[in-house]
Amino acid sequence: MSVPPPPPAPRGRRALLRAALGGTAALGAGLGLAPAPAGAAPAPDRPRPDRPRPTTPEAALRELAHGNGRWRAEHQAHPHETATARVAAVSGQHPFALILGCIDSRVPPELIFDQGLGDLMTVRSAGEVLDEAVLGSVAYGVLELGIPLVMVLGHQSCGAVAAAVRAEESGERPPAHIDYIAERIRPAIDHGSVGAARIDATITANVRHVRGLLAAEPDLAARVAAGRLAIVGARYELGSQRVHRVA
Repeated sequence: MSVPPPPPAPRGRRALLRAALGGTAALGAGLGLAPAPAGAAPAPDRPRPDRPRPTTPEAALRELAHGNGRWRAEHQAHPHETATARVAAVSGQHPFALILGCIDSRVPPELIFDQGLGDLMTVRSAGEVLDEAVLGSVAYGVLELGIPLVMVLGHQSCGAVAAAVRAEESGERPPAHIDYIAERIRPAIDHGSVGAARIDATITANVRHVRGLLAAEPDLAARVAAGRLAIVGARYELGSQRVHRVA
């Protein structure tokens, strides 16, 4: 049965950023992301170097989970890095997932998910903060390239989140444009804990907040409702190298 295309996209910041914490669409519930235990052998279905890419949200999540398991076990497959894959990339791209992650140099999506050329579209901003450029980049990947999975990926020891928490606690504005980042993280700041625990809790809350903003965008929500897209939140733990879902 064919699925009708979503309605034309509303324009402008207000249309894209409305309903920050409410009115969200389903967020791909039931799609598991359970990486292999640390030190485990690579997944038995370890892919060929130039394997076909996933085309559904469920398959995309499975591939990310397997890739993170390979990364943690130090048995990377390094897919889509061959001469054949490089030549094929000239004619177009078909990424199977879009990762909205932080700029932190310790969290490169292609490495921690063991993916190669053309597998992932990566959009990165400090603290996964949204602005028009980030929103437009996500929309392009989903609406123009048909990517079936968007993952908002936070991480342990996020400096952008720490700066936002410190700014709220001290009342001092961060320097230069860092203030812009802190202000957009501020709605997610956890007030049920203190110290390092507050920063860690805010990292997770910020992932939920950004995921909610994306899921409230009408064109993305329409694809989620049609089963063509999942929008999920996740965290990368620097210590264990594990990626796990944020419920």
